[in-house]
Amino acid sequence: MTSSATAVIPPVLAEVVRSGFVEGHHRGSLVILAADGTVEMSAGDPSAPVFPRSSNKPMQAAALLRAGLDLSGERLALAAASHSGEPFHLDLARKMLAEHGFTEADLQTPPDLPLDPVEAEAYLAAGRVRERITMNCSGKHAAMLAACAVNGWDPATYLDPRHPLQELILDEVRAASGEGVPAVGTDGCGAPLMAISLVGLARAFRSYVLAEPGTPQRRVADAMRAHPEYVAGTRRPDTWLMREVPGTLSKMGAEAVQAVALADGRALAFKIDDGSGRALGPVLARALRMLDVDAPVVGRIADVPLLGGGERVGEIRAAF
Repeated sequence: MTSSATAVIPPVLAEVVRSGFVEGHHRGSLVILAADGTVEMSAGDPSAPVFPRSSNKPMQAAALLRAGLDLSGERLALAAASHSGEPFHLDLARKMLAEHGFTEADLQTPPDLPLDPVEAEAYLAAGRVRERITMNCSGKHAAMLAACAVNGWDPATYLDPRHPLQELILDEVRAASGEGVPAVGTDGCGAPLMAISLVGLARAFRSYVLAEPGTPQRRVADAMRAHPEYVAGTRRPDTWLMREVPGTLSKMGAEAVQAVALADGRALAFKIDDGSGRALGPVLARALRMLDVDAPVVGRIADVPLLGGGERVGEIRAAF
């Protein structure tokens, strides 16, 4: 175990600028891979293990296909989603449950509000309360239950790390990242969570976009890229990026994790050390520009204003 005295202090990846004054910093680690998979640029310690959080969902979805679950299109995209809780997300999650004889009561997601603030406000204004179906991982959990149904596995224990489904996911994470898994934790949704490095995460995403057509990995990547609004939502950067930069695979995770692979195999992954999601956009945009992605969506992702008195007085900006 690395002691606090010898731990690498991550470099500043983003800074908080208010009224021309730098009032704070967001540190983190980042890796950019060239098209051949070699490390082209790194900052901090991208070889150290991290919990990818929801950036691991493509790997979880591929394991579901390997388990024999027949998913495609919007259903497969939702299985790999951190959805916004928009009506079309919830409607499809309910359909996926019903198709295999389950109801919302079978989900083991914690009750939550929609992830998207606009949807959450509308949800509360309608007098609704936190539900399992509105938690952003409900599509993934509905698909996990479906995989149990087709295999005759116990659906009551589908989140147990020793469950056959979770063992398949562990195998997929190891294979996709090319690494061992030094730690297994519990994600916010209750599912087992496997630690890998940022290098391993970027290589996993790269392997998915370059996988042979028809393989579980390529099927997941193709579904996510064809239906990005089901992976995130109509007001989310992952959706914008996959929709506007052809062939791109993108997935964020909680605690400020992001992984992206371009169609030609170039890839990136980073984590903001303090978990602040407000730094994601500027850091992602800078990394994409370093990969020569200069589509208008990059500027949109980069723009994170700071307000004072209801007016823009500053921004979060990349610092590398």
